[in-house]
Amino acid sequence: MAAMLHTIGVASPVASGGVFPDHQSNKFAVSSLHSLPMIRSEARSNLSSLHESYRAGKLIAKAVATKGENAAASGASKPGHELLLFEALREGLEEEMERDPRVCVIGEDVGHYGGSYKVTKGLAPKFGDLRVLDTPIAENSFTGMGIGAAMTGLRPVIEGMNMGFLLLAFNQISDNCGMLHYTSGGQFTIPAVIRGPGGVGRQLGAEHSQRLESYFQSIPGIQLVACSTPYNAKGLMKAAIRSENPVVLFEHVLLYNLKERIPDEEYVLNLEEAEMVRPGEHVTILTYSRMRYHVMQAVKTLVNKGYDPEVIDIRSLKPFDLYTIGNSVKKTHRVLIVEECMRTGGIGASLTAAINENFHDYLDAQIICLSSQDVPTPYAGTLEEWTVVQPPQIVAAVEQLCHSNGRISCN
Repeated sequence: MAAMLHTIGVASPVASGGVFPDHQSNKFAVSSLHSLPMIRSEARSNLSSLHESYRAGKLIAKAVATKGENAAASGASKPGHELLLFEALREGLEEEMERDPRVCVIGEDVGHYGGSYKVTKGLAPKFGDLRVLDTPIAENSFTGMGIGAAMTGLRPVIEGMNMGFLLLAFNQISDNCGMLHYTSGGQFTIPAVIRGPGGVGRQLGAEHSQRLESYFQSIPGIQLVACSTPYNAKGLMKAAIRSENPVVLFEHVLLYNLKERIPDEEYVLNLEEAEMVRPGEHVTILTYSRMRYHVMQAVKTLVNKGYDPEVIDIRSLKPFDLYTIGNSVKKTHRVLIVEECMRTGGIGASLTAAINENFHDYLDAQIICLSSQDVPTPYAGTLEEWTVVQPPQIVAAVEQLCHSNGRISCN
């Protein structure tokens, strides 16, 4: 594919230098468990007013609304346009394809069919069959082809129809995509994006309900991000395409039809920055992807009970944003991790280790991690629900944390 695109003058040399302006970062001096031999092209930027100040004072005992909900409710009057999450992904991809002729799309049914979840719908007629390339059902082959295209100067976006299918390309992703920059002595960069749906859906069966974040987290040289809203889906897509590092973008199959108003003007998020969803004082809840919404359901109950949880969507699964997480731990002194990944060797296990290593002295209670059960996802709907963390479990875990060591510190 790279040779074909070069012949029509699409490819150009890989740009050197970072995408974001280089300014000083005020991160903690901590050592992440996931330090990578990567091109550090992104500096920390203040992307949300939620990071500025935290509201002080007691909560109204019977309050139902969570912090930030009133602003969200009035969002309809704000400028911007409403998009479903899959449309936001498409808009970000389309904008980058218009901006940079090196950006191309590779995968099964991504062309005239528009992708299994319509993320690439309409791109083939607009950009042509060479830049939106339909491939056979051969994940190892087209993933390897995409990595080779990245080595020659293109910026491929490789779609896995389901993230579970990309296990067939694990060798290409691990031995080539993640390591070529290092093993070539820096002669090659691999600005490739690998994206697709995953997670537990609605009775999709075990093979289509896998959570593979921790599989890819263990690969050196690869960044991982997980989108949870249309806003961050578009911003992370654009940032991943512009990055000089290989990036795996996780999308959840049940979030594609989530609607949100996003800005009309262009924006690009930081691939290494968590999102402060709800400031609070009593306990830090760290989550990502679909579990963000289970957490926010639980928060309504917790607020009515008099608790004030702080909710952070970690978004960056590798490396962790230990600056944002550390600030929160130093304030609340209690941590609850809620994930859909498996308990053994999951994202939560790595995050627990990172927090204990860097912020142990600030913890007043043992970290609690709520994860999916270590079983293949059942097909039966009732059993499927039992394997995934539900809001009542989150409420119970927060109550346990806030009453740990015999002390009631949250009421």
